[in-house]
Amino acid sequence: MATIKDIAHIAGVSIATVSRVLNYDTTLSVSDETKKRIFEVAEELSYKKKTARKQEAGKIALLQWYTEKEELDDLYYMSIRLGVENQCRQHGIQVDKYFQDNYGDLKEDDIQGLIAIGKFSRKQVNDLVKITKNIVFVDTSPDEDMFDSIVIDFERATKKVLDYFIQKGHERIGYIGGREVFKDKTSFIEDPRELTFKRFFSEKGMPNEDYMYVGNFTADDGHALMKKAIHEHPGDQLPTAFFAGNDSLAVGALRALLEEGISVPDRVNIIGVNDISISKYVFPSLSTVKVYTEIMGETAVDTLLERIAGRKTVKKIIIATELIIRNSSF
Repeated sequence: MATIKDIAHIAGVSIATVSRVLNYDTTLSVSDETKKRIFEVAEELSYKKKTARKQEAGKIALLQWYTEKEELDDLYYMSIRLGVENQCRQHGIQVDKYFQDNYGDLKEDDIQGLIAIGKFSRKQVNDLVKITKNIVFVDTSPDEDMFDSIVIDFERATKKVLDYFIQKGHERIGYIGGREVFKDKTSFIEDPRELTFKRFFSEKGMPNEDYMYVGNFTADDGHALMKKAIHEHPGDQLPTAFFAGNDSLAVGALRALLEEGISVPDRVNIIGVNDISISKYVFPSLSTVKVYTEIMGETAVDTLLERIAGRKTVKKIIIATELIIRNSSF
């Protein structure tokens, strides 16, 4: 595993700066460009090196539903993007990158296809179809009969965590989650982790909604939501375990617990989702459901190449997840 020293050397910053950025230290004053460089280096070093393949001519567009700044708060989408870019380099494919704030510049030109990362409204999907019919959606499946997609079964991933907590004897289990909205503000997006958490305990006759806290998928919100949980459930009333909807939330929640002198994992266990690179470097190291974002990116490129080559049958590919237990849970 790459070390913080390795990241600091490649990024051209101090070890202390890397450590504080990876832990989302809000008192650190560094530019977004420096944060981006550190996060990208950390993600790149977590990928396995591959032998270059035979060069292929061509150019595709890559659309990220976040702005570059938003991407720094939720590294899951950055990690998928880097997986796409790495696979394109392996194939010798040129990539035109677009983010939410320059989405309107996306034109047909001479691109052969498009990979769209994130969640897009029906209107946005219709706009993309006007640019190219060769589209692969990653992290969402807007129409299983029309578009190829690469997705994760977050319902199954959530059940893995909750089953683990139950097996370990936890009875009071909390949830720190996030909600999203389409960028054109047309509607909120139902989150399968939140829905599965509610259904899981309802079916067991153990309603846990008093222990559910939901904001945005950021470290800052993870910190604020855990502080709220600690305030509303003081002492022994606080759940002994929390499931966080992503690792950024979990990192913020960890910081709040440590600030309040609550021992992790002796008093509170916490498990996140995604296994982004920073999960290994925070203290204590984060237990998480590993989402194979690199493979999601690679598969998106390979699937798009199949579509460009003439495949007509639509594919929906579900990438498996794995529960990784580190030091934030027993």
